[in-house]
Amino acid sequence: MATKSYSINKGINRPIEFRGLKAQYIGYLAACVVGSLVGFGVLHACGISLYVCTPLTLGLGGWMVARVFRMSKRYGQYGLMKKSARKQLPKALLSRSRKMFIHLYRDYVWTAK
Repeated sequence: MATKSYSINKGINRPIEFRGLKAQYIGYLAACVVGSLVGFGVLHACGISLYVCTPLTLGLGGWMVARVFRMSKRYGQYGLMKKSARKQLPKALLSRSRKMFIHLYRDYVWTAK
């Protein structure tokens, strides 16, 4: 049986990529897999039947893996961070005085002598 070899890094100054997942999504996928295993262990320890635990864990785990791959494809390396930063921007800036703008104009006007 031949062993498979996977390429992890694509080169200098490029993000880490593994089977289509880029950057932080590799960590998200690992967290999903570990969470699924822990969830299965907790359900099994609570005495729930294996016929219920196994499909539930596989279904939720598969859904989480598909979600991570979809986010990686949709947002790319920095897109998810950009999306969360965009939510923190204010909708509008309110100014009750012209004083700030007058000082800006006075400081940056070039006067010819």
